[in-house]
Amino acid sequence: MGDEVFKLKGNQTGLQLVFAPGIAFETLRNEIQKRLESGSQFFKRGTVIQLVPDQLSKENEESLRKLFHQYGVLFRVEPIEDVSKARRPIPKQKAPETNIPAAQAAAKESPAEPKPAEEHRMMVINRTVRSGQEIQTQGSVLICGNVNPGAEIIAGGSIDIRGTCRGIVHAGAYGDRNSFIIADCLMPVQIRIADLIAQAPDSIEKPAYAEKASVKNNQIIIEPIER
Repeated sequence: MGDEVFKLKGNQTGLQLVFAPGIAFETLRNEIQKRLESGSQFFKRGTVIQLVPDQLSKENEESLRKLFHQYGVLFRVEPIEDVSKARRPIPKQKAPETNIPAAQAAAKESPAEPKPAEEHRMMVINRTVRSGQEIQTQGSVLICGNVNPGAEIIAGGSIDIRGTCRGIVHAGAYGDRNSFIIADCLMPVQIRIADLIAQAPDSIEKPAYAEKASVKNNQIIIEPIER
């Protein structure tokens, strides 16, 4: 790595944080903070930064998570190889060959209705998602509670929040622009749908109705809805 304290390597879902073995954590954290504060757009808001597990203590992982959150950057600790597996299409299984009557031949030729893939099933969270917590699912998610500032919701499908959303929400995380985000009170720090990003204004009034964020004409729009 030469004289670099750390570097970032691109992968399928974001950037992998790599640093020199034996580097002092305070040195690493300070260098990252300098890059974040430099104003050079080194990190774009909404960027996903990944770290391979067991490289830092839990305390130091949480310290970096909070630091990145301040700049709208998503920080995950997970095996990089697991991410690529999660995004790989599920192969179709070939049905075993069987001897069937000729009268059933047409039925055999007609493909059966496919069962929903595991990642398309909805996750239900019956609690408030607090600051520093992260919810990830390959499908859609229903949250019966609030999403507090500093919390992250990342879903391959859509996100429905039966409460107030003040955190970071990312729907269609694997590229599905048909995904959407609904909340009884939509006041997030940042909204992402697929590859599109929308930042909240510095001051935002509390809406008096539920709202839906979706993609139209290649941009994220927010409109009122009826529950």
